[in-house]
This record gives sequence, structure tokens and C-alpha cells, in this order.
Amino acid sequence: MKPHDAPDNDQPNSQRPETDDDGLIRLQKLLAQSGVASRRKCEELMLDGLVEVDGEIVSRLGTKVDPRTAVIRVDGKRLPPISDKVYLVLNKPRGVVSTMSDPEGRRTLGDLVADRPERLFHVGRLDTDTEGLIILTNDGDFAQHLAHPSHEVDKTYVAEVDGEVHVRTVRELLAGVTLDDGPVTVSQARVIGGDPRREGSKRSIVELTIHEGRNRIVRRLLEHVGHPVRRLTRTVIGPITLAKLPSGAMRELTVAELGELLDDAEL
Repeated sequence: MKPHDAPDNDQPNSQRPETDDDGLIRLQKLLAQSGVASRRKCEELMLDGLVEVDGEIVSRLGTKVDPRTAVIRVDGKRLPPISDKVYLVLNKPRGVVSTMSDPEGRRTLGDLVADRPERLFHVGRLDTDTEGLIILTNDGDFAQHLAHPSHEVDKTYVAEVDGEVHVRTVRELLAGVTLDDGPVTVSQARVIGGDPRREGSKRSIVELTIHEGRNRIVRRLLEHVGHPVRRLTRTVIGPITLAKLPSGAMRELTVAELGELLDDAEL
């Protein structure tokens, strides 16, 4: 457990809870089934005032909740409801189209998840030439809410660009850039490397964070400041990081990741 006994479960939250005939379950039992801690430890968390249900602290042992609808927090962290929905993160390879099928016969996200039994939706898109993180789910409400402009989470990209990116360019990005379709806010930007080529030209590696999802926004943004993108990877979506997930591989979101994304989507 983390400090203050906050939940630290890296496992997906997909096991169906053991409810009573009325569809309810004792809160400490639900916490234990969700992997927060042992039943006894969950009772201690409740008695310490660290468990909240629908905005109210619940310290009475034996309190029953509806596991499908209750918004539960342990030490301030959201605990997703146990459900049969799936929430996946995929490291999309370069050249894969961000659709589930393609009339032109190009390789798609659907091809990468062809062995999954669920009907999956992708949350947002990545350009065909852009690789990296993309979320897939069979929870339509979650997908719609998270992709809505009012709920879009921060996304971090690493771009290999033409030319040497100077400090003044980073400052220009952070100050805000206006493109043809409106202004773009960059919350973080930094140069993390360079790559001189044999022919004498230089390329730089830039990392930047934005929350918008307009079409080809990162490529257009960097070209606007004079540095066309050669290669682009999305490395972070909200609490989710690419880490060592291989290209073309996927995994389920952890309880902590899903809880934070549900909060971001206001679900």
C-alpha cells in the first residue's frame, strides 16, 4: 500500500462482485474484492475516515452500496466500479490506420485486436504515420465522454523534427501559437535530444504536452514554428505512460489509471 493506505492495485477491475439478492454489497467486502487490501485492512480504512462514497465519508461497517453506480474513493483516489467492460491501451505501430476497418485494405486497429471477443471503440485518433498510445474500450459512454473536447486529458508527444530547436522556439510554443483553425495551448515543451545526420543537416528531439485533439495538431504546430516533423510518438495519455509496452502490444488499464480517467471524463 502507498502512504495513508491508498489503493495501489495494478490489476484491471473486471471481476464481477458477489452481491446480495438486492444487488448490494457490503462496502468493505467490495473494497477487498477490488484489490484495495484485505477485508480487515479495508475496515480499518473505513474507520479512519479514508473511504468516501458519493461524496460522503462512510465509516459505518456493514454499509451496503451498489457496485454498479457508487462513486467510491479511498484516500481521495477513485476506485472504478467492477464491471465486465474492458479498457485497453495499445501501442499503435506506425502505418496503422486509426479505424476498426478500412475499405482500402490498409492495416487497422481492428486487425490488431482481431482476437478480442468484444466490439471495441477507439478513444480519439492517431495519424497513420504517428505511433504510440491509444485507448480501446467497449464502454461507449466512457469513449464519448473522454474524447469530448471539454474532457480531453493531457497528451505528451515525442517528435523528431528537422533543424536545431532553440530555447526561443520552446518559449514561443509555451507562449501559445495560433494556427489557421485557432490557438493552441502547449502546457509543457522541451528539447530532449539532437541527431546530426551524415549529410550535415540536423534534427532535434522535442517533447511537448497538449490537451487538444485537432487533426494533425502536433505536426502542424511544429511546422508552424519552422520544424517539420519526421517521426512522432504519443508517449502519455493522462495517467497512462508508454513505458516498455512493445509496438503493437496492448494491456488492460490498471485500477488507478481507470479511476483517474473516469474522473477526467466526469463519469
